[in-house]
Amino acid sequence: MQIKIKDWNINYEVYGEGIPVIFLHGWLTDLETMRPMADALKDKFKVYLIDVVGFGKSDLPEQPLTSNDFGDFLAELVEKLEVKNPILIGHSNGGRIIINAVGRGLVNPRKVVLIDSAGIVPKHSMSYYTKIGFVKCGKFALNLLPNVSAIKGFKEKILNSVGSSDYKASPVVLKETMKIILGEDVKHLLPNIKAPTLLIWGTNDDATPLSDALTMEKLIPDAGLVKYVGGSHFAYLENIQNVNAVLNEFFKNDIQVEK
Repeated sequence: MQIKIKDWNINYEVYGEGIPVIFLHGWLTDLETMRPMADALKDKFKVYLIDVVGFGKSDLPEQPLTSNDFGDFLAELVEKLEVKNPILIGHSNGGRIIINAVGRGLVNPRKVVLIDSAGIVPKHSMSYYTKIGFVKCGKFALNLLPNVSAIKGFKEKILNSVGSSDYKASPVVLKETMKIILGEDVKHLLPNIKAPTLLIWGTNDDATPLSDALTMEKLIPDAGLVKYVGGSHFAYLENIQNVNAVLNEFFKNDIQVEK
């Protein structure tokens, strides 16, 4: 399915009935990397899988985007989908988008789940995070996805295309966007997130380190942290069965069918 957000055609999928849950994937991936969680929830909730602008089957922006642009994107998406008080689940840059939109008061979520979320200005050099963003993220995430027929072709296509020259081959608008958003800190927005918030993190995350999670847990008024010892930036895929069990517990009072 597609929906028009600003001037962009945005690809999305929707399943199930009940309280809405919106999934936002991380940098250089697409909605497929969130499907293992969505599949576990779609019998209990109305699940929206989104290809964020610039990725998957959604349009590339013509100009580089800021964190506020991504936040505005989510706010307009929620409005046009006519979704009220959704549960928001975001990984990496998807988490940054949620923090921006909710922290600026553009979206009023029922609950929030931030998974190895971006948003804290990195301590490493720009070149380090460029490598993480354009080489490691897409390739590693797809290797962790289940090798089932529904996504096997997708995995093979992406894995064959991602390599050491990935950053150089990427569209200029994404490179410039990454440079902008890596320098934008969202810490000042974290206290504005009033919804119950679950943080899911790998202790060995080298893209958004555990120290970022501890900062978010401290600054978000109603936040709890689940750590996966030895987990990477994609700890949720490495521990998907346990993560799904954690989500079920976090959402146990939200399971209801709205007809």
